Amino acid sequence: MIPVLFAMSIFDITMNSIDGKPVALKSFEGKAVLFVNVASQCGYTPQYAGLQSLYAKYKDKGLVIVGVPANNFGAQEPGSNEEIKSFCSRTYNVTFPMMAKVSVKGADKTPLYQYLTDKSNPKTGGDVQWNFTKFLVGKDGKVRQRFESGVSPDSPELAAAIEAALK
Repeated sequence: MIPVLFAMSIFDITMNSIDGKPVALKSFEGKAVLFVNVASQCGYTPQYAGLQSLYAKYKDKGLVIVGVPANNFGAQEPGSNEEIKSFCSRTYNVTFPMMAKVSVKGADKTPLYQYLTDKSNPKTGGDVQWNFTKFLVGKDGKVRQRFESGVSPDSPELAAAIEAALK
């Protein structure tokens, strides 16, 4: 595992989009970002609809939702990037950015999730426990809040946190 530098922000990280193109997360600087580790065959998969609604509601106010497919929990994201993209588009009309499938826990955890789950932030640190865990990152690239899988995209607590992050 690559050690996460204390001064690092998400803006120092580049990932691949679901189409395989590099995405410098610096492109999200000045926006609030909600990172969600997603899976197509999970009991929480219907949250895609709520995430898309959140994105439609707040994208013009500065929110970016980023779906991060991962197969870490119950092998519930077995598909290829192309299959995941097709499923999301066809089933939930997803228009928010989707990254290429990565690992969000374990020895091969992607640098983004090393940063998001860093235990130096006691409010948000610690391993991801399941699909559809949400990390809200402020305009400054710092993790503000973490919401576990059971917190639905239409929950008042998530909406309040997003509105606060957008100010």
